[in-house]
Amino acid sequence: MKSSSTLPPYVCSYTGTLLAGVDEVGRGPLAGDVVAAAVILDPQNPVAGLADSKKLSEKKREALFDEIREKALSFAIARATVEEIDQINILHASMLAMKRAVEQLSLQPEFVLVDGNRKPGWHYACDTVVKGDDRVAAIAAASILAKVTRDREMVLLDQQYPGYGLAGHKGYPTKAHIEALAQLGVTPIHRKSFAPVQRQLALV
Repeated sequence: MKSSSTLPPYVCSYTGTLLAGVDEVGRGPLAGDVVAAAVILDPQNPVAGLADSKKLSEKKREALFDEIREKALSFAIARATVEEIDQINILHASMLAMKRAVEQLSLQPEFVLVDGNRKPGWHYACDTVVKGDDRVAAIAAASILAKVTRDREMVLLDQQYPGYGLAGHKGYPTKAHIEALAQLGVTPIHRKSFAPVQRQLALV
């Protein structure tokens, strides 16, 4: 994978086949679940063009989403709900979503690479990789699966909760989203532990 990161490509000590990458999407939004994906790529059937999902166009992400699912040895998509985010905080919810994704792989990995600098609590041999979605193909693939899944869900939630602009900003705290909260109020999909939502609830 070509990397646009200023950091060097990550070199893993594990040299076997069952290497999983895991990443999450959706820590920052005010609404919706945090979604994670885990992917074991097939070294004999590589996916070209993998990169940090945020740096790819929507069209490219959608195409890669299908190709990853077709070519990967195993993949899984999991989540932590809005309720869990509010109960245990977004950091722990993100770790929980990643743990669930890896546990749901049909092939259990021998080694896991985790995007970021924190390891979920699990029994897997693993390492963390800062900016891993720019440096490790399996993590990039996981970031794409997670982002496309979450973005699609936010488009559907926009139909269920019109007026908030969820299809556009995907739940992130844009000016339009904050204004919609003030005008329309808090919905069941909003994270009540996040400050902008808390402030709105305090006014009710």
